[in-house]
Amino acid sequence: MANTDSSYGLRPISRQGSSANSTGMTEYRIAVANTNPIFHGMAVIPLAAGVIDDLQAAAGGNVSIVGVFGGCEYVSSTTGATIWSNYWPGSGADTTFPVKAFVYDDPNQLFQIATSNVVAAANTEAEVRTAVFANIALATGNSGSTTTGLSSATADLNTIATTNTLALRIMGIQDDPANSDFTAAGIPLIVRINNHFNAPTGSIVAATVSTTGV
Repeated sequence: MANTDSSYGLRPISRQGSSANSTGMTEYRIAVANTNPIFHGMAVIPLAAGVIDDLQAAAGGNVSIVGVFGGCEYVSSTTGATIWSNYWPGSGADTTFPVKAFVYDDPNQLFQIATSNVVAAANTEAEVRTAVFANIALATGNSGSTTTGLSSATADLNTIATTNTLALRIMGIQDDPANSDFTAAGIPLIVRINNHFNAPTGSIVAATVSTTGV
């Protein structure tokens, strides 16, 4: 039976180690002029201008992920009301007020993410299990639903490798009976951010907002 969940971005589930898991978020800023939609569950990066942007919609460079987008607050340019949204629509904010972004930025945060595809070398639980501790890239990471606000980001099984520049490290497989079909997309992997900005090697993208892709 096909898995019930296909894509929902990076979903915070627990924290590595024995300390308490608060799934807490830190406040950052989005440039008011940023027209890139940023959906709940997207990986985001810090820009040199002191703002964040979607990993796959930002200017190129040696990019470290600062965390996962959890929502934003801004003042509507039409009604003047304060809006809380679990995604940034890319427009509609009063430019005289900041756009506040809230990010799951704990380097030890663990996330759940669905796989985007099926590959011959990883279509059983035992085969996928051999990928634990390897690295994996995000697949469709810069789109989402304006209805739910959720990112459509998934993990691409074709990219599993030891390459340390890949965005995520696989830490396990989530025990989920409704998503346990290893012959279908939607396998729930447990991952952590592989190159976190808060690590000693973290770096900022030296550019302003861009839509040219990473």
